[in-house]
Amino acid sequence: MGPSCRSSAGAMWSAGCGRAAGPALLGLLLTLLVPSSGAAKSGAGLVTCGSVLKLFNTQHRVRLHSHDIKYGSGSGQQSVTGVEASDDANSYWRIRGGSEGGCPRGSPVRCGQAVRLTHVLTGKNLHTHHFPSPLSNNQEVSAFGEDGEGDDLDLWTVRCSGQHWEREAAVRFQHVGTSVFLSVTGEQYGSPIRGQHEVHGMSSANTHNTWKAMEGIFIKPSVDPSAGHDEL
Repeated sequence: MGPSCRSSAGAMWSAGCGRAAGPALLGLLLTLLVPSSGAAKSGAGLVTCGSVLKLFNTQHRVRLHSHDIKYGSGSGQQSVTGVEASDDANSYWRIRGGSEGGCPRGSPVRCGQAVRLTHVLTGKNLHTHHFPSPLSNNQEVSAFGEDGEGDDLDLWTVRCSGQHWEREAAVRFQHVGTSVFLSVTGEQYGSPIRGQHEVHGMSSANTHNTWKAMEGIFIKPSVDPSAGHDEL
């Protein structure tokens, strides 16, 4: 949904006047309209660093989403929700390494690797911290930072089986700083984002925090994923 430059009723939410999209962002959006193809047959089923994708919660069947609308409680940072629509451009996230690197473009993401998930349209990173979430009173999940740069609370460990994150596999994202899992439990917001689901952090691994890679642009693997066997 498009944000407005005014606060919503009851001040539960506040909408920002988002910046105009630059040429690079417009080019990326045009690219996203093209189905993902051209991935090498070797390693084509892996999620790689630099890829842009949507994440689908397998239990509640919503995609991880953000937008230029801030929480009216808790941290007041940009809100993160789950949406049922598959065609919303606000559900694209880029896979990146930590501030020190460690995730070269095209390298397969390893199980146990810490990554940042950067929201494509606003440049903020998936983030959590010790604030209560608005509906379930679990741990608030927000989007934080500017132009992809935030802080150490933007790091999430990919929890999966095997050596690498496979596109067809269900995975979990465990927050490095607070150990919670990125979760959805079904609570839904009212106006101005009616029907969107609350996304929050939970302390235990369960069916509410399994995710799959869905629509997106997957960067061709730049290295042979079968080379080497790193221990987690």
